[in-house]
Amino acid sequence: MLTSSLRCIARGERSELAWSRTHALGPTGVSVGVFDGVHVGHREVIGQLIRASREGTLEPVVVTFDPHPAVVLRPENPPRLLFSLDRKLRALGALGVSEVVVVHFDQAMAELEAERFVEEVLVDGLKARLVVVGCNFHFGRGRRGNVELLKQMGGELGFDVAAVEVVQADGGTVSSSRIRQLIAAGSVGEARALLGDWFCLEGVVTTGDGRGKLLGFPTANLLVDPRISVPKEGVYAGWASVYGDPSRWPAAISIGSRPSFYSEAAPIVIEAHLVGFEGDLYGKRLEVFFVQRLRGQEAYLAPEELVEQMKLDVAESLSVLAQHGS
Repeated sequence: MLTSSLRCIARGERSELAWSRTHALGPTGVSVGVFDGVHVGHREVIGQLIRASREGTLEPVVVTFDPHPAVVLRPENPPRLLFSLDRKLRALGALGVSEVVVVHFDQAMAELEAERFVEEVLVDGLKARLVVVGCNFHFGRGRRGNVELLKQMGGELGFDVAAVEVVQADGGTVSSSRIRQLIAAGSVGEARALLGDWFCLEGVVTTGDGRGKLLGFPTANLLVDPRISVPKEGVYAGWASVYGDPSRWPAAISIGSRPSFYSEAAPIVIEAHLVGFEGDLYGKRLEVFFVQRLRGQEAYLAPEELVEQMKLDVAESLSVLAQHGS
């Protein structure tokens, strides 16, 4: 679902570049990219797009792709995503983007020549007068399209091009792939510095085995999109909120196979204990924000040992959250 201020105005189906608009689109400033995670590097690109568009009386528009191009180009090893499409659209809208164009990426789109993409999507479809991209941006068949091609075609077709330098943070380039590596390693605090916010998993709360409630620590079991990155197994301090509700609850979050009760071959479960929360969460959409990894998964021989550890986990989570804030 898109917010009222954000509309998906065009979607290429089966790579047919036919446009369905919500209103007449005027001259635009356009940024193009996957924008997975909408991290601080992406925000720099989009920030420059919005500022330059305002100066030139243009509508700021973002073109993105779904699914992730790597799903088509490298189907044997596609990346785990940082954001679902819905979350990405919400994040782009919050940055002040007027419209988002979601282009369906399939094999035919992968084989589309860069020149045709510029002519049919940017110029004919979006009436681009300005294109703002990262300096290492590539597009089109074989990734042949780049900033130099955009500048050349811009001179011929009447649009300007701005190339934004890559953003550096913590000794390296900010990129979605780097953030995925940090998430997989459980380094959620480091990932926040690159994302610009706490990493979040969201999903519907489903019925679990009820062990947490029996032990005095009821948990919400999250059913998350299997395409989304999941932090390394362990226990985390974080925040949780029901989607659409501004309230955030302190949470102790567990990711793992619950080795105290099941074998290592058991499926991974994501469950959050919301400290102080009383109510029914089943069937609701929950957002869980990861602040700090506290420890790895451990097996306990007796329920009493596990309960004592859970008390320590909750206390440490509250201490960590008090230091970091929401």
